Amino acid sequence: CLLVQDAIVRARRSILDSSLWPEPAPRLQRPPKLPSLGDSFRRQSAYGVTSMRMPEPADAAPSPVPLSLVRVEVQRPCNESGGRLMWPSVKMNESYTIAVSGGQVNISAPEPWGAMYGLETLAQLISRYPDGTLRLNETAVSDQPRFAHRGILLDTSRHYLPVRTIMQNLDGMAYNKMNVFHWHIGAYSGRHVYSQQDVASIVEHARRRGIRVVPEFDTPGHTLSWGAGRPGLLTACYNGKGSPDGTYGPVDPTNEANYPFLSALLSELSSVFPDTYLHLGGDEVPFDCWQSNPKVRQFMADRGFGQNYSLLENYYENRIISIATSGANRSVVVWQELLDNAVSLPRGTIVHVWKGGWQDEMAKVTARGYPALLSSCWYLDYIKMSDWKDFYACDPLSFSASAAQKARVIGGEACLWGEFVDASNAVSQLWPRASAVAERLWSNQTDCGRKWPSRGTPDSAAACCTGA
Repeated sequence: CLLVQDAIVRARRSILDSSLWPEPAPRLQRPPKLPSLGDSFRRQSAYGVTSMRMPEPADAAPSPVPLSLVRVEVQRPCNESGGRLMWPSVKMNESYTIAVSGGQVNISAPEPWGAMYGLETLAQLISRYPDGTLRLNETAVSDQPRFAHRGILLDTSRHYLPVRTIMQNLDGMAYNKMNVFHWHIGAYSGRHVYSQQDVASIVEHARRRGIRVVPEFDTPGHTLSWGAGRPGLLTACYNGKGSPDGTYGPVDPTNEANYPFLSALLSELSSVFPDTYLHLGGDEVPFDCWQSNPKVRQFMADRGFGQNYSLLENYYENRIISIATSGANRSVVVWQELLDNAVSLPRGTIVHVWKGGWQDEMAKVTARGYPALLSSCWYLDYIKMSDWKDFYACDPLSFSASAAQKARVIGGEACLWGEFVDASNAVSQLWPRASAVAERLWSNQTDCGRKWPSRGTPDSAAACCTGA
């Protein structure tokens, strides 16, 4: 199975330390008898976390033994013969078990995706000794994620990110067991583009790491860069004297010619991005340009919308969602504004919550029967001292609701918006801070935060939760 073979190669490269992140649940391990390293730190990998090994207890178990054999068993065959590819999906099984005894390791998983994560965990359990041997202690791990959707949003519209930077983030995601790359692609400038070959290489790099690529083409707002290539796509804004002022606003929902164009665009997306999720955005739609345009006002009057521009938004969104899902196995994701603006979303639409007051919003979304994603408390473009603690403390289920409502929460995403982010700081701003989000979305809910040392880092939280 090429997927597992690739994972084995990556695991070999990662065996630089023995930190463990995110924390599996449950995990049983006999603590190794190692010299105390005190406050010394080692770098786990170029995209991982910095780990701190705490002094070992005096009654520690026998010393770790040299690694002699690793067996990987995947119960479901990869079935990639004849050029077929196996793709990660929202329903993939990511569970795995690890059993270590006498230096021999057995990793078992129902599907290749779980085997990948088992190898990631194994790489973090192994210590490289000064004599060059790789050692580990007796360990039993039975692990699976708490949430199916564990994502990172990268915004490549405000500042272009090179393909290499995006792939670096994918490597960090794989190390941290995150499985959705939400790509907010192209909104403001047409100066930098990604070719279909670029997209294909990113999608394949992600696939080999068990990561789904979910594109976001945010409409009707955030589409300024589209206008230059498609006359009539955007709404012409008018000044107070009733003349065009030379600026443009959201997609013009009154221009019937726009819908075949959008249909062709979404059809092309389906051929480039194979995942069943498509994020259609829908946030921050300014109504003032629509209000200024006499053609739009006439359209509103003809349909009895009055002055309620939310009805015009509803008209547009229902048409674009219908286009996106017609004849395709697609699940649509939208930002919370659509629900807040009373847009009548089809059943099964995934609502992405990002604003403050998220507890009430999550309760509202799930009460109406919609699947929900959370990002409100995980905006990594905002920086403050030790903010990883806030990321770790935010639990997607900490809102008042029934068990049935909470079952509709499918996960969350850490977001790195691009106003002040480019290739020079994207990876360093994401990692290791996003590791706290990865831990929260993968592991069982814990009350570890109360035990954090005053001088804390994400790896300190890991040390606390593992009992190191």
